[in-house]
Amino acid sequence: MDPIKPDDVARQKKELFPDGVIEAFNELIAETFVNGQASFKQEDVVERIVSKGIEKTDIFSNHWLDVEEIYIKAGWKVKYDQPAYNETYPATFTFTKKN
Repeated sequence: MDPIKPDDVARQKKELFPDGVIEAFNELIAETFVNGQASFKQEDVVERIVSKGIEKTDIFSNHWLDVEEIYIKAGWKVKYDQPAYNETYPATFTFTKKN
């Protein structure tokens, strides 16, 4: 077996994620996509993933919200914004169509 190459990480990660995780992200991207960009709260995608039969604790313990590499490889710019320890606002994902 050879070590994984950086270009193969996104593909391998996608294979390890349950379909319901990618499906939830895809649905929210499609639902919120306006003017070349989609944005939604982390809590919304977690709720959507849970509705597909995946346990909330599994989402976090397996890092299934770490989808950036997968979507960057698919042609998106991905920004994850979360509050610092002294801030209070919801964490969000923003997906922007690459030019």
